[in-house]
Amino acid sequence: MITIKEAKTKKELTDFIKFSFELYKNNPYWVPPLINDELEGFDKDKNPAFENAEAKFYLAYRDGKIVGKTAAIINWQEVNQQGKKKVRFGWFDVIDDIEVTKALLEKVYEYGREKGMDHAEGPMGFSNLDKVGVLTEGFDQIGTMITWYNYPYYKEHFEKLGMTIEKEYHESVFSFFDVDPAPFQKASTLIKKRYNLRAVSFSSSKEVMPYVDKMFDLFNKTYEKLSSFVAISNIQKEYFKKKYVGLINPEYIKFVEDEKGNIIAFTIVMPSFSEALIKAKGRLFPFGFIHLLKARKNSKEVVFYLIGIDPEYQNKGVTAIIFDEYYKVFIKNNVQTCIRTPELEDNYAMHNLWKNFNPKIHKRRKTYKKEL
Repeated sequence: MITIKEAKTKKELTDFIKFSFELYKNNPYWVPPLINDELEGFDKDKNPAFENAEAKFYLAYRDGKIVGKTAAIINWQEVNQQGKKKVRFGWFDVIDDIEVTKALLEKVYEYGREKGMDHAEGPMGFSNLDKVGVLTEGFDQIGTMITWYNYPYYKEHFEKLGMTIEKEYHESVFSFFDVDPAPFQKASTLIKKRYNLRAVSFSSSKEVMPYVDKMFDLFNKTYEKLSSFVAISNIQKEYFKKKYVGLINPEYIKFVEDEKGNIIAFTIVMPSFSEALIKAKGRLFPFGFIHLLKARKNSKEVVFYLIGIDPEYQNKGVTAIIFDEYYKVFIKNNVQTCIRTPELEDNYAMHNLWKNFNPKIHKRRKTYKKEL
């Protein structure tokens, strides 16, 4: 018999997190999160996502043993501003038993109906800055700290239970050694001169901080028309400043300004922390932070995390400036591989940015929907 219980206490939420460690303990491609980091994300007093959202965390038990988990989330900003009566589900992990998947999803649907929602979609987090999608291809590729990994049977469970594909994403990788810098170096000089633009680079996290609020304002402006976009609030800006900016090598944060000092483009690239997190085994101490610090400075693999360009400049070649700046720092730091995080399959404008880098799609993922 399968029993579903809501995780409320710190111990129960820790069990919720640690179930994934047990499920993937022999899998070399799963990248474990930091346990305390996950706990903070589930704490309504610490995570500003709860300013506009609420969530339940469910554990599935059989014979007293945890066999699955999921979070059910309602983002009221999405519901009230976009009119999408959606209950999200995320942090979904389960053994290969479709009955467990069914029991967990039914609990999500029940919660959604109680709150007046008319459909469910997932896996996805609180907002657009959270992880998204169930992996459907690329199970033999190591994950990143900003994506979920899962076994192939997840997709089979969802489809057998009558869920339909809602969104499709892909991730790609390219070798830095295959990049020919000449075209974007030439274009960068021309674009800067034509539009009176300049690149802004940093050598310390302290230098970055004054720009972060403007960056998120541009992020909101850039992505506001995308499906299910939820704007980043002022409180969330402060949270992300404290939580993430210090993790990123400041050399990997680039902005482009116009002649009046307005930010018209930004990009955040993160060193790959995958190997470091695997070594850390979910904990910063006693040695996890050392692995992360080494990766921050020395990783030969980088992840393109966020890129935003003011709509007014999206067809004016501004990315040439960004790529030119990254080429310089990647050469200096001996970066060898570049990874692109999940992008919607139909986001053709974004895909077009990378066409000259010969990217290879190495993972695909989907979100699934169920009418309630």
